[in-house]
Amino acid sequence: MTNLDRFIETFLNGSVLAKYTPSILQGVWVTIELSVLIVVAGTLWGALLACIRAYRIWPVSFLIVIYADIFRAVPPLVLILLVFFGLPSVGITLSSFAVLFVILGLTLGAFAEEIIWAGITATDKGQWEAARSTGLGFTQTLGYVVLPQAVRMVIPPLTNRAIAITKMTALGTVIGVPDILNQATTAQSFSGNASPLTLAALAYVVLFLPFVILSRWLESRFAWKKG
Repeated sequence: MTNLDRFIETFLNGSVLAKYTPSILQGVWVTIELSVLIVVAGTLWGALLACIRAYRIWPVSFLIVIYADIFRAVPPLVLILLVFFGLPSVGITLSSFAVLFVILGLTLGAFAEEIIWAGITATDKGQWEAARSTGLGFTQTLGYVVLPQAVRMVIPPLTNRAIAITKMTALGTVIGVPDILNQATTAQSFSGNASPLTLAALAYVVLFLPFVILSRWLESRFAWKKG
């Protein structure tokens, strides 16, 4: 057997791929479901916190900053393990799916809050003043004038961060979430062959590459035009 034959036998074994493709496809749907929930919940949560912070109520803003700093500093895997294995000791039990969703949603929310807050503070002061001069209140100015401009400015970094966080759904394999990686590693264990891992890598490429391309398009689409 040549080296090429060994490579194909190890990473592209047809019979192994055919046998375990259905289970990995099940993992794909779990990954998609988690990714959508995390992106929607995390982005909305981050936007809400950034808007609350815009009111500059010192104690509230301080708590938001502490939350954002902690979740941006601590590795998500540490939080996942802490919550999944720690909470049952105090009588709180969450499914592995729920733990992964909550931790990654809060992590994305922390990054989204800082990104959107940066967009709010980067909005020209004249926009605030012009809106207030027309009779709009602070909340109306924030919601109708400032926030849309802020979101437009931060779409590229926010999209990139969302993609990075959703790829972390693979961390769920350590607590038994039946995502792509979990299904692939299980298949690899039973088959004694790396082909399921190759299929998992291909699934991630097919799943996330369109979003990477979309982020590039959004970056050019929403870029501010220079005169």
